[in-house]
Amino acid sequence: MNDNPYNNSQGGFGQQTVGFGGAGGSGAAPRAGQPAAGGLEGFGQPAGSAAGDLIKDTTTANFTADVIQESRHQPVLVDFWAPWCGPCKQLTPILEKAVQAAAGSVKLVKMNIDQHPSIAGQLGVQSIPAVFAFVNGQPVDGFMGALPESEVKAFIGRLTAGQPGGDPIGEALQEASALLDAGDAGSAAQIFGAILQHEPGHPAATAGLAECYLKTGDSERAKALIDQVPADKAEDPALTAVVAKLKLMEEIAELGDPVQLQARLDANADDHRARFDLALIANARGERQIAADQLLEIMRRDRSFDDDAARLKLLDLFAAWGAADPATKEARRKLSSLLFS
Repeated sequence: MNDNPYNNSQGGFGQQTVGFGGAGGSGAAPRAGQPAAGGLEGFGQPAGSAAGDLIKDTTTANFTADVIQESRHQPVLVDFWAPWCGPCKQLTPILEKAVQAAAGSVKLVKMNIDQHPSIAGQLGVQSIPAVFAFVNGQPVDGFMGALPESEVKAFIGRLTAGQPGGDPIGEALQEASALLDAGDAGSAAQIFGAILQHEPGHPAATAGLAECYLKTGDSERAKALIDQVPADKAEDPALTAVVAKLKLMEEIAELGDPVQLQARLDANADDHRARFDLALIANARGERQIAADQLLEIMRRDRSFDDDAARLKLLDLFAAWGAADPATKEARRKLSSLLFS
C-alpha cells in the first residue's frame, strides 16, 4: 500500500496524535495535542499533487487536455454549472469535498455553461447541475440535479472501485488494523492519526487510535479522545466497542489489581475476599465460567463468608447472563451438586 497517502510514517498528525514510536512500534505512548514532528503538506493527495490539481475550472479550448487526456490517468468528473443556478451552488461544494476525500483517485473539472456552452450542448445537457464522469477519454456515467453528500460519495466509490487508491481511507484502516493486531501499535497509530488529520472525527480512525492508546496502557488519553467525538458519531459500532472496553477497565480498576489479588490467593487459599473480587473481575472480562467457579469455590470452603455473599452473587450473575447461557447451565449444575450432595 505504498501509494496510499494515509500510510504515512511521519512523526506527527496534528492534534490527534504524534510520534508513537518508530516502525517497530516500541516507542512511548502518543501525546494528543503535541506539535507534529513531520510535515504533511499536500496530505490526502498523491505524491507531487497539490490540492488545486484535483479541482479546476476549464474552458472549451482546454477541455481536451483537462478532461479527455486526464481521464486516461484517473476518472474525471465534469460539473456543468452556471452562476444563476441555485442547485449548482448546493452541489459544487459537495463535489469538491468528496473529490478531496477521494485523495487523487478522481478529479473534478468545472465548466460554466454560460461562458462555454458548446461542450454541454454536444453532451445533450438540458438542465443543470449536470455531472458527467469520463474514463479513458469517454463519458461513462453521470447524474443531474443536486445529490446529497452520501450519494455523491457512493457515485465516486462506484466509479473508482477496483482502481488503485479507489478507497484510500478504507485501505488505510485495514492496514492500520492489521498492524495493531500484529502488536505494532506505533505504526498503526501513525496511520490512524494521518486519517484523522485529513478527516477529523472519523469514527473508525478515532476508535483505532484509542485502541493504540489502550495497547500502551494509556487509558486516560484513550478516554479523552473518545470524549471529543461529536454526539452524532458516538453510536458508531467501532466507538461503542472502545467505550465498552474503557468501562470494563474502570470496573476492574475499582476492584483492585488482579495480579495482586491472585498473589494474595496463592499465598492463602482461604482469602475469600480476594477470590470474590477475582470472580467479579472475571465476570467483567466476560470470563463467566471462571467467575462462577471462583464463587462456587468460596461456597465450598465457607458458606458463611460475608452472609452467604458468594451464593447471592452467583444468583445475580445467573439473572444477568440468562437461563439459557451455557455458563449459567453449567454453574447451576455445580451449585445443585454442592448444595444437595
